[in-house]
Amino acid sequence: MEPNYNFTLKINTMAYFIKPDVCTSCGACKDECPVEAISEGADFYIIDADKCTDCGACADVCPVEAIIAQ
Repeated sequence: MEPNYNFTLKINTMAYFIKPDVCTSCGACKDECPVEAISEGADFYIIDADKCTDCGACADVCPVEAIIAQ
């Protein structure tokens, strides 16, 4: 019997990242995200790679430019 090598590999790639040392937790990005991919962390906001559609709306509204394209 031959081994079955059928498998699916899912790699989460995300175009945007919130720089924790710059984020002021103002919430502007969270309010703008159309798919609710941004949540409040302990000290800064976090983008969920599984939900993010890479639309860039969050980066456009960030007043301190804490969200960068990777």
